Amino acid sequence: MTTKAVERISLVKRVVSRFFMYVFLTLGAVIMLFPFYWMFTAAFKTTQEINKFPPLLLPGSFNFNNFVKAFQMAPFATYFLNSVVVMVSSVTVTTFTTILAAFAFSRLRFPGRKVIFSLLLSMMMIPFEMLIITNYSTVVDLGIYNSLWALILPFTSSIFYTYILKNFFDSVPESLYWSARVDGSSNWHYLWRVMVPMARPSLVTIILLNCLASWNSFMWPMYVITTDQYRTLPWGLQVFTTEAGSNPELQMAASTVVVLPVIILFLFARKYIVRGVARGGIKG
Repeated sequence: MTTKAVERISLVKRVVSRFFMYVFLTLGAVIMLFPFYWMFTAAFKTTQEINKFPPLLLPGSFNFNNFVKAFQMAPFATYFLNSVVVMVSSVTVTTFTTILAAFAFSRLRFPGRKVIFSLLLSMMMIPFEMLIITNYSTVVDLGIYNSLWALILPFTSSIFYTYILKNFFDSVPESLYWSARVDGSSNWHYLWRVMVPMARPSLVTIILLNCLASWNSFMWPMYVITTDQYRTLPWGLQVFTTEAGSNPELQMAASTVVVLPVIILFLFARKYIVRGVARGGIKG
């Protein structure tokens, strides 16, 4: 067998393998995206169209009547505002505490620093479900049950985000820190004027991940919120699903309102999330 024949066989194998790889990837993408496509199109269908068999892939016309009816049946505007307030508050406070904690564990040399950080990392193995009773009792004792404070206070810090940002701080040469200290810079000044601007990619990742987690939070609001006034979108959607009964087109319209902001945020921020996690998870 000549060299050209071997090269042709190798080329054919690569083309065939790449073809099947793209086929499987395309099939997987269709399977993953179809539920979102069905939700979005069903939000514009009438009752007759959504119950028709065989199912219609597209509505007869794109109208917003289902969205209007859904907002009339439940106060989704209030749910949306509550979700935004909780998300902005928790993300702001969590980002601030994460920056301080990451800098302390990365640059300050206090006794037991490594032991304390190791203990904090070990707490990441404890699932959130095991902490619900403790957090619930704390919220009740503080008198903030059934309020937005109950949704914000338990999520004002994160060990995982601190771990990501600390690894990025560790990758910054320590000589830069001591040079700034020799020039008379305080730790506070060095942190906010030097370290924070350099850690912008990791901070963007932390903020985006925290926004997604806060927006999609469902279990904790279900335990501590009992009235419409303080419900967030995921918990409000669950209640609305029960109240809407046999109106799947209204349920799909409400689900679109809840899911669409997260999808848009992820589409625009996916590169920053992957890049920030990769940069913050590798030391050196």
